[in-house]
Amino acid sequence: SKSKKPAPAPYDARAKKPEAPAANPLIEKRTRNFSIGNAIQPKRDMSRFVKWPKYIRLQRQRKILYQRLKVPPSIAQFTRTLDKNIVLQLFKLAVKYRPEDKAQKKERLKKLAEEKAAGKTDTQSKKPIVLKYGINHITTLIEQKKAQLVIIAHDVDPIELVIFLPALCRKFDVPYAIVKSKARLGQLVHQKKATAIAFTGVKNEDKNEFSKLLEAIKANFNDRFDEVRKHWGGGVMGIKHQH
Repeated sequence: SKSKKPAPAPYDARAKKPEAPAANPLIEKRTRNFSIGNAIQPKRDMSRFVKWPKYIRLQRQRKILYQRLKVPPSIAQFTRTLDKNIVLQLFKLAVKYRPEDKAQKKERLKKLAEEKAAGKTDTQSKKPIVLKYGINHITTLIEQKKAQLVIIAHDVDPIELVIFLPALCRKFDVPYAIVKSKARLGQLVHQKKATAIAFTGVKNEDKNEFSKLLEAIKANFNDRFDEVRKHWGGGVMGIKHQH
C-alpha cells in the first residue's frame, strides 16, 4: 500500500507576509554588469596563476621534495626545534651578551689610544663575557670544553656545515639546542646570519637563570640523542597519493 502524504494545513488568512521595506526614491539602484567592456571586475587573488621567479619556484620545490623523500635522522633532527617559551627566555638572556659592534669597538680603541697617549700604562681591562660565533671557532671551543651552551640554527644551507655539531656536543658533553633561525642568531652577533652561537660563560647575576635553561635544554636534546637518531624524517606523500 502506498503511503499517503498528510493533508496540507488549511490556509491561514490572518498570516500576512512581511512587507518589504519601502525603497528610497532618492537612491537609484544600479546593478553592475561585469561582462566584457562593462564594469571593472572585482580584485581577485591571482597568485595561483602568477609565473613566479625561478628562485621562488626552486625553494618551493625543495620544500616539497624534503617532505616527500625519506630524510636520514642526522638531517631530520634539524626539523625538531626548541620549545617557543624556552627560546624566548634563551634569547632574552643572549641579548645581554651581544658582542660589541663596529661603532663600539671604534670608541673603545679611541679611548685606549687616548689613555696610552696620556701615559697611562695599566689600561688592560678584564675580557668581557660575550657570545661566540663562527663555526670553526665554536668547534674549537667545544673540543677545548670551553663552550657551556651551543645554539644551532635549523635552516643552515648547506646543512653539512652544522650536521656534525649535535654529535660533537654529545661527545664532549656540551648542552646544545636547535632553534629558528640563522637570521635571528645573526642579529645577536651583528651579522646577517649565523649558523651557530655559543655561550662560554655568564655573569654571576644570571647563573641561576642560565642553569635552569641548561636543564631544560639538556632534557630536550642531549638526553634524547639516542631516541632522536632512530627517527627518520620525510616520507609524507601528497593529497592525491593519500586518497
